[in-house]
Amino acid sequence: MAGINRVILIGNLGKDPDIMTFDNGVKKASFSLATTESYKNKEGNRVDQTEWHNIVMWRGLADIAERFLNKGSQIYLEGKIRTRSYEVDGIKKYITEIYVDNLTMLGGRRDSSEVPAEIQAQEPTPAKNEETDIETPTDDLPF
Repeated sequence: MAGINRVILIGNLGKDPDIMTFDNGVKKASFSLATTESYKNKEGNRVDQTEWHNIVMWRGLADIAERFLNKGSQIYLEGKIRTRSYEVDGIKKYITEIYVDNLTMLGGRRDSSEVPAEIQAQEPTPAKNEETDIETPTDDLPF
């Protein structure tokens, strides 16, 4: 049985999306997303704990990010966790990213432009680097 790699986050962009357009026209958007949980400590004081996530969007979702997302935008996203490595000055480093396949913009309009208050988008096909042709069982059992 295959494992499940599914992430759901609601948070705010920590910066405007960085957009890359490759020679073949494919777009990639990347940005940081903050999720904050609040709780009361032993003394009864409210404590906020913020986690930062590296977000990656491809193709149509990257286009939406470029057009409609800015620092501070609140979004709901679904995706997969990916860890990759790279080298800097001969030292191997690792980064964990969330590859988004479903995005919903939350909150109201920021200005009077024609930007919709909510946009829902799903990435219909995996990015070129993502796995393809995953076998799925033919029965209806959820496990």
